[in-house]
Amino acid sequence: MTRWDDSWHGRLDRELVNLPFYQPHEQAAIRRALCQDDPVAFARIYLYDHLVTEETGNQMTFSSVHYEWAQLARGWAGGLSDVPEEERHAFIAPRGMGKSTWWFLILPLWGAAFGHVRFAAAFAHAASQAENHLKTFKHELDHNALLIHDFPDLCTPLRKPSGATVADNMGMLRMRNGFVFAARGIDAASLGMKVGKLRPDLLVLDDVEPDEASYSGDQAVKRLGTILDAIFPLNIYARVVMVGTVTMPGSVMHQLVKSAGNRLGEDGEGDWIKEANIQAHHHLPIITADDGEELSVWPAKWPLAWLQANRHTRQYAKNYANDPMARDGLYWLREDFRIGELPGAVHWLLAVDPAITRSKTSDFTGLAVVGYDPVARKCIVAAAWGVRLTGTPLRQFVVDKVLEQFPEISMVYVETNQGGELWAEVFSHIPGVRYRHHTATVSKEVRFGANLRHWQRGRVVLAKEIPRLMEEGVAFPNGAYDDVIDAAVSGTDRFLLGAKRIKESTTSYV
Repeated sequence: MTRWDDSWHGRLDRELVNLPFYQPHEQAAIRRALCQDDPVAFARIYLYDHLVTEETGNQMTFSSVHYEWAQLARGWAGGLSDVPEEERHAFIAPRGMGKSTWWFLILPLWGAAFGHVRFAAAFAHAASQAENHLKTFKHELDHNALLIHDFPDLCTPLRKPSGATVADNMGMLRMRNGFVFAARGIDAASLGMKVGKLRPDLLVLDDVEPDEASYSGDQAVKRLGTILDAIFPLNIYARVVMVGTVTMPGSVMHQLVKSAGNRLGEDGEGDWIKEANIQAHHHLPIITADDGEELSVWPAKWPLAWLQANRHTRQYAKNYANDPMARDGLYWLREDFRIGELPGAVHWLLAVDPAITRSKTSDFTGLAVVGYDPVARKCIVAAAWGVRLTGTPLRQFVVDKVLEQFPEISMVYVETNQGGELWAEVFSHIPGVRYRHHTATVSKEVRFGANLRHWQRGRVVLAKEIPRLMEEGVAFPNGAYDDVIDAAVSGTDRFLLGAKRIKESTTSYV
């Protein structure tokens, strides 16, 4: 049982009921003592209005997730770690979980009140979004009578000798107790952000990715670059908290969801998470107890029966479970990916959509194992990968992993719009396997649209769920990557259209 169980709340209630028997200065001291090491007590005493909503019947309620966040923040009282990049966390939670309330208001305000946080820098997708959060923070400093009484230096702006405030604007606050709070849009110039010698010791990134309609794969790569190259270096010792929801397959938050579930695989996607030492936490709306019983993550707001009744819907998957596959694709839909068997498949190839470089932000090399039944005129995609490999390492991956697992493959089929003769060198002379290459002469939109008909008519099935391929198909053309679905399209086109309808080289190596 968490320290914040019913008995804890009961004890706090009794403490608060007895406060009127003390002098005003004694009451303030008691309140501060109750909250010194306890963000939940601080929230209850000073920020009650932010803990009640109509959805909870205007009652103050908490989720186990809120307690988890508060427990993490309690560690701030020990000061900054002397180990770089040690305190970095990402939380992906259902919409309406209170992420902004807790991470933009309650926890930074608690840290500021007791000196646990000296300089908080918070980032959102848009500057206006971040500034609105800061406005809420400032409103408490200006109008929360109990907070002003108990923490006067926190609630008083720092002033120049002339009497003017040092910083009290839409983007930054500086208070008399030395606390600084800066709010920025994620793409604002932030390199070197500091006040005097003080650098941020708390970095909060809240919903730093836009909605899918305003997002693309290229933008996701750039956004990740901003986070890694501009935000994190502000202070390598700072506590980092990333919170948000998944807006697009392959997005930054989606990769963090995969990391939390140990579903990143070996293809290099999400390598930055381990390298940046981020601990990812994916909060689901329905949690399973040790005894197998299902529980609502926030019963007062989302009754378990309601969650269970809606768990099959796209809205639940998208807004509560943070499953980007719930989104309606412009091309593939989730139901277009049919799982099946094709025992008559006698022709097999490995389709490759290669990347020229293998940097952290480059495209992946997509690979798909495709089989064909000439009698049924159907294809099956048995497996697919996205790897950041090229040259000799890519050849070794194909030989050691793919051909070892699928010895029935007789052809490596490579799209050579880029790289040309490089791929002949990479894939030539693999024993028992022919090499064929082709060039795409029309856009992906045209090729994918034509190929999609085969999936919808049941002429292409998957041997099993292949999450990376399915996510890319649903996300196209706005997803972060499309290399794996491209490889699958190339392979199925090779069988269903035939070599004559594809601009294919007759060069082969055996």
